[in-house]
Amino acid sequence: MEDLKGRTGLSRRSFIGTATVASVGAVAMAASARAAEPAAGQPAAASAPPAPTAAAKAGATGAKKLEEVLKVAREKLYPRCRVCPECDGQACAGEVPGLGGIGSGMSFKNNVTALQKVRLNMRTLHDCARPEVSTTLFGQKLELPVLCASLGGTTYNMGGKMSEEDFIEASLGGAQLAGTMGLVADGTEDPLETYKLRLEAIRRHRGIGVIKPRSQQEILERMRLVEDAGACAVMVDIDSAGRSARAAKLGQVIEPKTPRHLRELVRATKLPFLAKGVMTLDEAKVALDAGCAGVVVSNHGGRCLDHTPGVIEVLPEIASYAARSAVILADGGIRYGHDALKFLAMGAQAVLVGRPIVRGAHGGGPEGVALILGKLKAELIESMTLTGVASVRSVSRSIVTV
Repeated sequence: MEDLKGRTGLSRRSFIGTATVASVGAVAMAASARAAEPAAGQPAAASAPPAPTAAAKAGATGAKKLEEVLKVAREKLYPRCRVCPECDGQACAGEVPGLGGIGSGMSFKNNVTALQKVRLNMRTLHDCARPEVSTTLFGQKLELPVLCASLGGTTYNMGGKMSEEDFIEASLGGAQLAGTMGLVADGTEDPLETYKLRLEAIRRHRGIGVIKPRSQQEILERMRLVEDAGACAVMVDIDSAGRSARAAKLGQVIEPKTPRHLRELVRATKLPFLAKGVMTLDEAKVALDAGCAGVVVSNHGGRCLDHTPGVIEVLPEIASYAARSAVILADGGIRYGHDALKFLAMGAQAVLVGRPIVRGAHGGGPEGVALILGKLKAELIESMTLTGVASVRSVSRSIVTV
């Protein structure tokens, strides 16, 4: 690309901005619309009209194709997102607000490059012809161990071509079509009414409520809203503590949390409570000692602190300590089903996917999100078949080489 820039005057960023989106194939994996029954003792979500069946969605006249979804997404998201053929943080470095990585963008890039360095060991002499990709999380049966990450800020992060209400419906509704669920975001710049609006999607579908590390009182107020919406778990994304200065300008409090703060929050809810944004073993120990039901190993998509390791680099140590007694979720650079399999091999029980969901939602609403998740599911099954993995619930570290 250096040579290209010298001959034409185009930078890599402007080149990608004007390039045609590469076709990624019309993978339209049939998605299950079954919503699992809530676990005993968990609040049930309000009843909602049944979602269209997978067969109806897959066989509908004029059903969307993945390449069409990506084309529409690029038109709607540009220039906030170029919908690059490879979503690796190069073209959008420093674009925060936006969908890029903070500062130099190295944390975002490290997530992707660290994942690429993990190799899969191909094995075909086995009897794993029909891998099992379903799992259970917080009492919810999932058709694949992939959740839609907490995403929000359609105006300041995504260009404003989609309303918050339509976006959260696409995210959680698409997740339900694919047989999984999503997380509901709590943006620093969002008023409480916007958060309430997002939580309504949990009533219609199912999901997990995420809360910024606000003052203790504000978190408690939002936890009550999350519980009332029928969420199956609640998280505080502690890695957002770096937003304190920005929040202060808006008259809000965003702050780091102490172990005592975490204990107070864990005791204040009957829902499983998770700390999201854990990147070191010592902080995982602090969170679990405080009573957290689990942690999400994440650097916030590379959007909070520059120059962190890639998430998959720190996951094994955390998982080896915590996996037997806690839920371990992770995110960071997952673009393909084999990426998800690498995370499972390194100790995650399920993964969160972010930027691809933004594309699916903008390009095709709930069906677009279901297509993205269906593609990941098809790739995951293929990768499991070619590595001899029978079930996502028991993925051996031996299938990868680092």
